[in-house]
Amino acid sequence: MAGALSQHRTGIVLVVAAAVAWSTAPFFTRLLPFDSWTILFWRGLFGGGLIAAILVLTQGRAGLRELTGMGSNGWLVASLSTLGMVCFIPALQLTSVSNVAIIIATGPFVTAALAWIWLREAAHLRTMLASVVALCGVAIIVGDARIGSDILGIGLACVMTLAIAAMTVTVRRHKNTPMVAAAAWSNVLGSIVSIPFALGMWSVAVTDLFVFAMFGFFQVAIGLTLFIVGSRLLPSGQASLIATLETPLMPFWVWLAFHEAPTSRALVGGALVMGAVIADIIGDNSTSTDAA
Repeated sequence: MAGALSQHRTGIVLVVAAAVAWSTAPFFTRLLPFDSWTILFWRGLFGGGLIAAILVLTQGRAGLRELTGMGSNGWLVASLSTLGMVCFIPALQLTSVSNVAIIIATGPFVTAALAWIWLREAAHLRTMLASVVALCGVAIIVGDARIGSDILGIGLACVMTLAIAAMTVTVRRHKNTPMVAAAAWSNVLGSIVSIPFALGMWSVAVTDLFVFAMFGFFQVAIGLTLFIVGSRLLPSGQASLIATLETPLMPFWVWLAFHEAPTSRALVGGALVMGAVIADIIGDNSTSTDAA
């Protein structure tokens, strides 16, 4: 029981760290004057390459075997992750950021539903209530989100949300299967898909390549790897809820680097999201401690 409790807490720490890493995306994007597909290409190339290098350096031939023979479950995770990445960019181009953010914020509910259907893993009422509060917080952050005629962008955002939810549940279902190689391949696949659309792919300077490398390492390699490793230790709905910390943390890095003060909406909404996640974690730890 103590071992399971320790693993659960480790999962919380890893997913929180993943959300922090993911939240650096606006910071790096501000530094790169390129179209979204060019950013996806180079970010994925560096991110996937760095994950693969770390895997081989830390595990040697075993890491190489994971990369070359990760099995059908690993390819499923990689494919779902890639689908989520490549849907995100055109969704932002075809509809408003507000619409995309609101749809993504429904992730904990979609993930919990898939986990119940596939794993019969019932989400705690506390986690669902916290997810409702977090969803309200995201709605406040992005402001007036309206569903217009841009149905294709909204549809792509829904596909992305469903893909990431399915990825989270798949990792949980096969939690004893090594999945880090899947994170590497998902980035490589994302780079391959972006090639036909990346207008500035070969017009990057050496300094830009350095920024891309940092983007790939911190935001992609660290973020995706930590989430994949951490989410296998947590109920799927809770992992998805904790990942929503990414949204309120995004303005922090922009403020820190570019002195762009967050709006009052961002502060109020961010406080709601963080409060919801913290309340769920504290309540979860209290329940686990009592059970132990």
